Amino acid sequence: MRQDHGKTVRDRDAPHPPDKTPAAGDLKRVTKALSRNQPRKTAVPRESAKVAAAKAAATMAAPAKRPARSAARPKARARAADEVPFWKRKTLEQMTPAEWESLCDGCGRCCLNKLEEEDTGKLFFTDVACTLLDHGTCRCKHYKTRFKKVPDCVSLTPKEVRAINWLPPTCAYDLLAKGKDLYWWHPLVSGDPETVHTAGVSVRGKVGASEAEVPDEELENWIVKWPGQVPRGARASAAPSNAKERARAAAASVVKDARKTALVKSKAKT
Repeated sequence: MRQDHGKTVRDRDAPHPPDKTPAAGDLKRVTKALSRNQPRKTAVPRESAKVAAAKAAATMAAPAKRPARSAARPKARARAADEVPFWKRKTLEQMTPAEWESLCDGCGRCCLNKLEEEDTGKLFFTDVACTLLDHGTCRCKHYKTRFKKVPDCVSLTPKEVRAINWLPPTCAYDLLAKGKDLYWWHPLVSGDPETVHTAGVSVRGKVGASEAEVPDEELENWIVKWPGQVPRGARASAAPSNAKERARAAAASVVKDARKTALVKSKAKT
C-alpha cells in the first residue's frame, strides 16, 4: 500500500462502495457628478406676473414623470443578478478565494482515509480520520499549516475537483462541478453551520479511529459505506417541513450504528 490522504481545503458522486469487502492485499491507500449650468435670471414684466405665477403653480402640481423603462431595466437586471447566489452564477474558476473556501460544508468526510482496489480501481472509504481532524468540530486542527504537518494533504483546485474520484457525493465542490445545486443543509443555503451535522452528513460521532492509531496494513478492517452515501434526510434540495426532527433522528441512528461497529471492532482486537 502507498500512503496518500484525501483531504480538501474546505465546495461526480463518488462511487458507492460495493457490498463485498475486497480481499486483503488488493488495496492501496489514496488521497484523500453631473454638473448643471444655472440659468440666467431675467426680469418678468409686471403685466405677465400673474401668468408666470400660474405657470409655476401648475408645474409644482403636475405629477412627476416616470423614468423611461429602458433606463430602469439595466438597473433592475443588475439587482436581480446580485441576488442570485454566487455559486449559481459563477463557475468554480470564477470564484474568489473567499467564495471558494466557503463552499466547504465542514463535513470532514474528505479527511477520512480511503482505499483503492489496485485491479479494479474501486474506491472504499474507512472511518479512520486524518490525525489533524477534530472529531467534534469536524475541522482541521492546524488548517493554515496542514501541508507542513501532513505533506500529502491535497489542496483542492477546480482542476483537481474534476480529476479526482474520492470526493464524497455530498461535497459542494463535486456537486457544482457536475452542474448540480447545493443541498438544503449546506451552510451557504441554510445559514447555519450546524445543519451539516443535524442532517447526519458530517463525521461527528462516526469516526472510528485516528490514523495515528491504525497501521496501514489494518485499514482494510475499517472499511465502511456511509461516507460514500447521502443520508436519507439530507437528499432533498429543499429542507422538509420537519427537517430538523428527521435530521436529528437520522444522525442519532448513524451514530448508534457507528458505536456498535466500534464496539465490535474493539472486541475483535481483544
